[in-house]
Amino acid sequence: MRTPIRTLALLLPALAVLIGVFAYPLAQSLWLSVSDPSLDLSNYVWVFGSESNVTIILRTFGIAFLTTVICLALAYPYAYLMVVAGPRGRAALIVIALIPFWTSLMIRSFAWVILLQDNGLVNQFLGVLGLGPFELIRTPTGVLIGMVQVLLPFMVLPLYAVMSGIDSRLSDAARSLGARPITAFFTVFVPLSLPGVLAGALMVFIQSLGFYITPALLGSPSESMISQSIFAQVSGLLAWGRGGALGAVLLLLTLLLLGVLALITRASKRTTGKDVLSL
Repeated sequence: MRTPIRTLALLLPALAVLIGVFAYPLAQSLWLSVSDPSLDLSNYVWVFGSESNVTIILRTFGIAFLTTVICLALAYPYAYLMVVAGPRGRAALIVIALIPFWTSLMIRSFAWVILLQDNGLVNQFLGVLGLGPFELIRTPTGVLIGMVQVLLPFMVLPLYAVMSGIDSRLSDAARSLGARPITAFFTVFVPLSLPGVLAGALMVFIQSLGFYITPALLGSPSESMISQSIFAQVSGLLAWGRGGALGAVLLLLTLLLLGVLALITRASKRTTGKDVLSL
C-alpha cells in the first residue's frame, strides 16, 4: 500500500496545478456561459443564432484545416529528408526546425507584418518576377502564411520521431519481392508513418483553433477568428457569458474532433497491421 500512497503524494502537486490553472478557470468559464447575465441558455442561442458567429466558427475551422494541410505537405518531405540524411545533414535540419522555438511569437508575427505589407519584401520580389503585387496582409492568406511558419515545427518533430523508428528493412523486403521503390514507399513506409501524421496534425489543428496574436496582426477585423471574437466579447464588451459560450462551443467541437481522430487512429492501426502482415 505504500507505493500507491507515495505515487499519489508525488502526483498531488501536479494535480493541484492542473486544477488551479486549468480545471477551475474552465469550470468558471462554463458557469458564466449559462449564468451571465441570467441563468439560462441565451448565450448559446446568441452563438448559434447569429450568422456572423457561425461564419467566424466555420472560418476558424477552415483556416485551421488549411494550416494543417499545408504544414503536412511541407513537413512530410522535410521529416523524410531528416531520416535519410547523414548525421551532419540531419543535425543541420533539426537545428533549422528548432529555430522558430528560439524566437518570440510576437517578433515573428511582426516580422511577417513587415514582409507581407503592400510594399514589403515579398511583394517586391513577386514584382520582379512579374507576379505581383498581391494583397497579402489583412487577408486570410497572410494569416495562413504566418500560422504555417509558426506551427510547422509541431508537424515536423512528431513525423520525424515516428519515421526514425520505422525499420528500413521492411521497405527493402517489399522491393526484394518485386515492388517498385515508389510502390514500397506508399504501401509500406507511408502507412507506418500515419501515427506521426495524426499526432502532428492534431497538434497543429488544435493550436490553430486558438491562435490570437498572428490572426490579429496579419488579418483584418472583417476576417476575424473565434479567439479574436472571444477577446472582443470579454475585454471590449465585458460580456463574459458570451465569451464563455464561444469558448465552450470551441471546446465541444474540439473534443468531438478528438473522438473522431481516436476512432480513425484505431482503424488505421488495424489496417496497417493487416497490410504489413499481408506483405
